[in-house]
Amino acid sequence: MTDKKQNLLLMFDRPQEPSFMVKKDATDVSHKFDVPQSFLSDRYKPIGAEIVNRFGEDEGNKIPVTEISLPPLGEILDLGRQENFSLFIPKHRKLAGRMIDIFLGMRNVDELQSMALYARDRVNPYMFNYALSVAILHRKDTQDLDLPSFIASFPDKYVDSRVLSRAREEATIVPAGSRQPIEIPRDYTASDLEFEHRLAYFREDLGINLHHWHWHLVYPFEAARTVVDKNRRGELFYYMHQQIIARYNFERLCNKMKRVERWTEWKAPIEEAYFPKLDSLVSSRAWPSRVANQRIQNLNREVDQIKIDVDDMVRWRDRIYAAIHSGFVNGENGQQIQLTENEGIDILGNIVEASILSPNRNFYGDMHNMGHVFISYIHDPDHRHLESFGVMGDSATAMRDPIFYRWHAYVDNLFQDYKATLPRYTVAQLDYPGVTVQDIEIKARGGTANVINTFWQQSDIDLSRGMDFQPRGSVFARFTHLQHQPFTYNITVNNQGQARMGTCRIFMAPKFDERGNPWLFRDQKTLFIELDKFRVNLKQGMNTITRNSNQSTVTIPFERSFRNLDNNRPTGGDALAQFNFCGCGWPAHMLIPKGSPEGFTAQIFVMVSNFEDDRVNQQIDGFCNDAESYCGIKDKLYPDRRSMGYPFDRMPRDGVDTLQQFLTPNMRAQDCTIRFNDRIVKPTART
Repeated sequence: MTDKKQNLLLMFDRPQEPSFMVKKDATDVSHKFDVPQSFLSDRYKPIGAEIVNRFGEDEGNKIPVTEISLPPLGEILDLGRQENFSLFIPKHRKLAGRMIDIFLGMRNVDELQSMALYARDRVNPYMFNYALSVAILHRKDTQDLDLPSFIASFPDKYVDSRVLSRAREEATIVPAGSRQPIEIPRDYTASDLEFEHRLAYFREDLGINLHHWHWHLVYPFEAARTVVDKNRRGELFYYMHQQIIARYNFERLCNKMKRVERWTEWKAPIEEAYFPKLDSLVSSRAWPSRVANQRIQNLNREVDQIKIDVDDMVRWRDRIYAAIHSGFVNGENGQQIQLTENEGIDILGNIVEASILSPNRNFYGDMHNMGHVFISYIHDPDHRHLESFGVMGDSATAMRDPIFYRWHAYVDNLFQDYKATLPRYTVAQLDYPGVTVQDIEIKARGGTANVINTFWQQSDIDLSRGMDFQPRGSVFARFTHLQHQPFTYNITVNNQGQARMGTCRIFMAPKFDERGNPWLFRDQKTLFIELDKFRVNLKQGMNTITRNSNQSTVTIPFERSFRNLDNNRPTGGDALAQFNFCGCGWPAHMLIPKGSPEGFTAQIFVMVSNFEDDRVNQQIDGFCNDAESYCGIKDKLYPDRRSMGYPFDRMPRDGVDTLQQFLTPNMRAQDCTIRFNDRIVKPTART
């Protein structure tokens, strides 16, 4: 990889500082772009000579910049540099799509660098970061670059404003080598008087929110079709969010709370309040709060080009439900597009999210995104108070708000209604004749069989790349997050036939409902969270499958969630080309739900399915596929021919009322206990 490509990453450093200022790379080396005077913004052009004299001799490696014929930015500049940016707002995502297309249209890295430098000092910083990130991920000549974590550029979307204030003080007074981490309080958005605050450790987890942001970065819904049109994209939108709701409900049950209630009465008051305690470094304004019992109202915000009624949402919903129960959708030219057994969920996912792949955006509307927008503007629907949107309006912050889960529980129920129309899996579609899962044991080193221990752990992240303080140097924030003790699966499988391959699918669900009663399977099936999925070679006779929890195909390790670019970076080849995509994945520290001090009873489910029915013929060795279940594989087909969530994605066959009745010989369920220990493990010392 050339240094020329690496220079693009400097544009993520201190996003509010002009491009001619000294930038620092991941190794803390200084660099300067030799910005042509013609590229300077209107604010600095009149004093261009003074700028050259003042900053021209500053320390740093000088980077030449090619003057090119620049395409006009036009409407892209309508979004001011001090405003917030939301992919959910149609105007914003259209502008971002145009910016992405301009970056993708640059003929080489030199031109991309020049265009990006010109845009950086003119375009909204949030939109610039998003558009350049998407372009780098999808251009053939830049996809091997290592994008820094979004939290490194914009810590204000994740960290309490008091932490940022203390970080500035620490940086100003204390030399870089002696700075102490600024601890983020565990309970800074509410007290225990707020019932929903019990789940703050989940909703406000930095890794979870980064996962949601990065997923939408990898799967944009507005840009050139070559960027958006990925294999089974609509289905993955459904499944990734379905798993979020399943995990959230699991956590609620661990905390003696009932499952989340769908947000069904759109004109009724929203009982939950949320006060995010975040300040924007770009606008220097606090993120708006939502008090209890507010109602969404018709939106008329000229500044955002949004004029829409709540009744429009109702019409879109009714049309989508009509399509589900008729079995087809209406295309733009009046044609009927069948919602087939295998492809229907993909079509429906694109309609609900309203990506450019929707077969009829005008008719089926923008239900999912506008649900976010209505809630995010609940405090100022007509812009009379000149307020921006709340946290529900940003994919980087939306999961912090309790209403996110009520809204997505509603969206997921819509998908579940569609799934209920599909043929039930027969025993033949579930069984793998001759293969029997005989035993399951999970065990931590030195621990008790089938007991998983969870606890609190503290970790440090560096905020300095996103903060405009002097002098430079690392400034760490320390946050407390859930963690589990690593464990191993030991699975015994009897193969009565010849040697063959299978797919081992591992899920977990709560064993009992809110009242302590065993589940009806039709209810429990939507609570199974995927833990792992991998190929196994089965020899004839008895097989013992051993698998470590840190090998999960759902999660990415802590270091990758927070993108320390100097840790665990591949040295070349295809592995390096996939490294950016690897930033997408559920955080490993949140693989296992919290459990309870007395021990929460769950069920581990293991299935070995016929690999010949699962196989997707493609080469993925060396590719980033360790979080494939929620994120797919870059530039490849989704690596499982089965429907996402199989075998729990459809209603059960007749006569199946319990999990035990659902099982075929190639499946097994094992009771386990998740025991939470209310202790805090301090971070290891940094070197």
